[in-house]
Amino acid sequence: MTTLLAQAPEQLSRAELLADDPLWLILLKAVVILLIGPIMTIGLIVWERKAVGRMQNRPGPNRVGPNGYLQSLADALKLPFKEQIIPDSADRKVYFLAPVISAVPALIGLSPIPFGPEVTIFGERTVLQLIELPVSVLVVLATSAIGVYGIVLAGWSSGSPYPLLGGLRSAAQVISYEIAMGLSILGVALYSQSLSTGEIVDAQQGGWYFYLLLPSFVIFLISMVGETNRAPFDLPEAESELVGGFHTEYSSMKFAMFFLAEYVNMVIVSAFCTTLFLGGWMAPWPLSTIGDGVLNTGFWPLLWFFGKVFLLLFGFIWLRGTLPRFRYDQFMKLGWKVLVPVGLVWFMLIAAIRAIRNDAEVTTGQILVVGGVTIVILVLLTLLLPEKEIKDEDAVPITGGGYPVPPLDLKVPDTTPRQKALKAKARASKQEPAAVGSGKDSGDDD
Repeated sequence: MTTLLAQAPEQLSRAELLADDPLWLILLKAVVILLIGPIMTIGLIVWERKAVGRMQNRPGPNRVGPNGYLQSLADALKLPFKEQIIPDSADRKVYFLAPVISAVPALIGLSPIPFGPEVTIFGERTVLQLIELPVSVLVVLATSAIGVYGIVLAGWSSGSPYPLLGGLRSAAQVISYEIAMGLSILGVALYSQSLSTGEIVDAQQGGWYFYLLLPSFVIFLISMVGETNRAPFDLPEAESELVGGFHTEYSSMKFAMFFLAEYVNMVIVSAFCTTLFLGGWMAPWPLSTIGDGVLNTGFWPLLWFFGKVFLLLFGFIWLRGTLPRFRYDQFMKLGWKVLVPVGLVWFMLIAAIRAIRNDAEVTTGQILVVGGVTIVILVLLTLLLPEKEIKDEDAVPITGGGYPVPPLDLKVPDTTPRQKALKAKARASKQEPAAVGSGKDSGDDD
C-alpha cells in the first residue's frame, strides 16, 4: 500500500503546473496562442460572408477555391501588395503606431484563458493554458481596452475630420461599455470569490453562471458587442456617415491590421464569455455525466470550449445581418441609462444574496425560486399600471372614418404667398421709369 501511495501522481494547482513547464513547452503554447486568432480570423471572415449571404438570400463568396472558402486567404495575400497612401497632414509616428497598438494586444489576449484541464504533452504534465495569475480577468480586460486606444489614435493622427469623429466615438464607447462590462464581471468575481480564470471555471462545476447570474450574462453579451465595434454598435467605422470612420485614411497592411484586430477581439471576448459564464472547457450537462466525467478529461474539453466560442461568434454574425446601426444618442442612452444602472443594482443584489447565504444557510434553489417569483410579480405590476397619456397639442383631429379634419378655428388667409409675390412683382414693374432714347434718335429729330 505504501508503494502504491508513493507512485501516485502529486496533485498540483494550475499555477504550479504552469510554473513547472519547460522552456520548449512554453514556446509551443505561445506560438499556438498567437496563431489561434489569425487562423480563426481567416475562417471567420468566410463564415460571416456566407452566413450573412444566406440571411440576405445571396450566395456569398463562391469563386476562390472550393465553394469560395479560400477567399480570405486571397484577401490576405492581396493586401500587402496594395499601395500605401499616407495623408500629408498625418502625424506619421502615431499614424504608424496606431495599427500596432490595435493588433498586438489582441494577439496576446488569449494567454490567460484556460482551454482545458491537466493533460500530458510529450510526457510533460501541464494544463492547456499559457499563464495563470490571481488577476487573470484583469489581464484580459486590459488587452481588450488597450486595443481600442489604437482606434482613437488612428482617428486623431490621420489629420482628417471623418477619422477624428470615429476616434471620438470610440473614446465614448470605451468609457461607456467598459464600465458596464466591469460591473458584469464583478458579479462573477463576487460569486466565485476569485479573479483567476482557472478558478472561475472550477467554481462552475456546481452550475454555470449564465443562468445563476443571468443579468450579468446579458450585460456582458451587450457590452462585448460594443467593445468590439461590431454592428449594431459599429459607430467608430460607420460607413454611411463617416466614410469608413477611423480607418478612412489607412490602406494596405495597416488596414489589414485593424481588420485582424477586430476579428481577433471577437474571438477573445467570446472565449472570455465562455470562461466566465458558460463553464469554460467543461462539457454540457448531459455529456458531463457520461462515464463519471470522462469527457471532461484529456483533450476532449477543447471540443466543448471552441464549440461554445463558435456559438457566440455566430451571435456576432447574426446581429450584423439582423439589426440596423444605432443612432449615437441611442447608443449612449443604452450604455449610461440602462446597462450601468442595471449592473449596479444587480451587483448590490448579489452582495446581499451572498451575505444571506453565508448567515442563514439558504440554498441556491430557494434563492432562484424567490427571485423568479419577485420578477414575475414586478412584471405583472408593470403590466397592470395604466399608461400615461401624452396629449399632442399639434395633432390633427380624426373623424370616425379615420381621415383628418381641419380645426374648428381654422382661418383661411385672403391671399397665398404666391399671390403676394406676383402682386409685388407687378407693382415693381409698373414703378420702373420709361427707357431713355439713344443719342442717334435725338439727333435725327433735330
